[in-house]
Amino acid sequence: MSAEQPLTVLVAEDGATDRLLLAQIVRRQGHQVFTAENGEQAVALFAEKRPQLVLLDALMPVMDGFEAARQIKALAGEALVPIIFLTSLNEEEALVRCLEAGGDDFMAKPYSAVILAAKIRAMDRLRRLQATVLAQRDLITRHHHHLLNEQRVAKAVFDKVAHSGCITAPNIRYLQSPYALFNGDLLLAAFTPSGDMHVLLGDFTGHGLPAAVGAMPLAEVFYGMTAKGYGLAHMLREMNAKLKRILPVDMFCCALLLNLSVQRGTVEVWNGGMPDGYRLSADGEVIASLASRHLPLGVLAAERFDDSTEVLPLAAGERLLLLSDGVVDTADEQERLFGVERLRAVLAANRDPVQLFDEVMQALERFGGTPRDDISLCDIRMFTVEERVPAPTLYSDSGRSSPLDWSLGFALRGESLKRFNPVPYLVQLLQEIHGLRPLTGALHSVLSELYSNALEHGVLGLDSRLKRDAHGFADYYQERARRLDALADGFVRIDLKVEPLASGGRLIIEVRDSGAGFDVQQVLSRPAREQGLSGRGLKLVGQLGSDAGWREGGRCAWVQFDW
Repeated sequence: MSAEQPLTVLVAEDGATDRLLLAQIVRRQGHQVFTAENGEQAVALFAEKRPQLVLLDALMPVMDGFEAARQIKALAGEALVPIIFLTSLNEEEALVRCLEAGGDDFMAKPYSAVILAAKIRAMDRLRRLQATVLAQRDLITRHHHHLLNEQRVAKAVFDKVAHSGCITAPNIRYLQSPYALFNGDLLLAAFTPSGDMHVLLGDFTGHGLPAAVGAMPLAEVFYGMTAKGYGLAHMLREMNAKLKRILPVDMFCCALLLNLSVQRGTVEVWNGGMPDGYRLSADGEVIASLASRHLPLGVLAAERFDDSTEVLPLAAGERLLLLSDGVVDTADEQERLFGVERLRAVLAANRDPVQLFDEVMQALERFGGTPRDDISLCDIRMFTVEERVPAPTLYSDSGRSSPLDWSLGFALRGESLKRFNPVPYLVQLLQEIHGLRPLTGALHSVLSELYSNALEHGVLGLDSRLKRDAHGFADYYQERARRLDALADGFVRIDLKVEPLASGGRLIIEVRDSGAGFDVQQVLSRPAREQGLSGRGLKLVGQLGSDAGWREGGRCAWVQFDW
């Protein structure tokens, strides 16, 4: 009857005859035996030898078996050390007392070797099962801690990448409540070289680490292209192509991308699959919704992707509220969603923009909802010129002198005018001239304004006076999109001439178009009340360059920069 794996067994019995008998029975079963005369000795021997099973008499001198059982269980801790009470008691209360004191089984006198062997084997199975459970728990705990440590390291890297822009700018307030350690919602913000602000709120499929995997390449594209001055359309195409290439088929990124221009007093919007954003007045009244009009990033192939944006006026003090679907999709116990109507009620009741986030979260708590996803809220106020902090440009060259005597002609015609913006490429080229590097922001603003003016007013023949108010502003950009789509001919030509001077150098930029021209003096002399939301760009060009002017009946604009 020897056991497959011998155990160490403690026998505690005050009667010498019974103690000797039990010890012999257990030894014949192949186990190692320690003996004790009373409860106190049993506890001391257990602390010293750590046996795997205990046979314990209930009634003993010095310390009875009940107290000894309690102390042995305390010493054993989490490990299961089975205790079989040896007793001649047969009252129910006495047997219950054995179990409540920590006993796992009991055996009545006189002892049966067969039954004792069976009980020992049964208790050993329980002991080994408990040991296996504890070992697996410890293994899971170690793996869990290892995984959390890896995620913390990854999160530290992710946060440095994702928050390397201007997310802490004074005109941005945000709240993010991740469903897991990693936030599947992505919030990015950065200034362009010309001082515009790009903001992206994205929501990847799922939450936690898998959802955050796509955020790294998306942030890389966002910051890299923003720093080089690319517009939203170019950025969107690159983001969509990259996510389509690297993400599995069941993953995508809902996104809301903004370009805030304080110079033009506008916000350019692209919403693909995100909940409606809101344009708010300075008093918090909802003026308009930024509705989703596109599929998320990473869903469509490049040839089917729609990068068209919507341009809206945004005056000083007006705000934009962006949110992820974790807010409106929060559900209560009856599976009712918090929804858009409850959110609009919170917006209508808000009187202090600083308290808006707290009021939304309090409304979610009162609703009794349980978040199903990451929650993100972002409140963006139209910033002022003084709050602009264009991102510093990092140069990878050796610092050696660049060519100072050259010229370049660059022309776009027909189909190229619809799809290509040359400004970022030309700015990058001009950054090769060290003396122009401090003027990068001004160069980007001037080239962007002159190119837009040549395309919209020259080639497309649009009248900027359409932008006299918010309604006309929307009509202007709708007409721009219609005419650009129908464009069959026309051109915009940009000429750059760089020449050395004794004190440094000079850059002359000329931008020509195929349009009918315009009366420059008449446009510049219009009263501000007639200009409304238009006419700001022409004055800006004159302010940023060393000198500027128009010729050829308004069909050619030139700007000079000296350094």
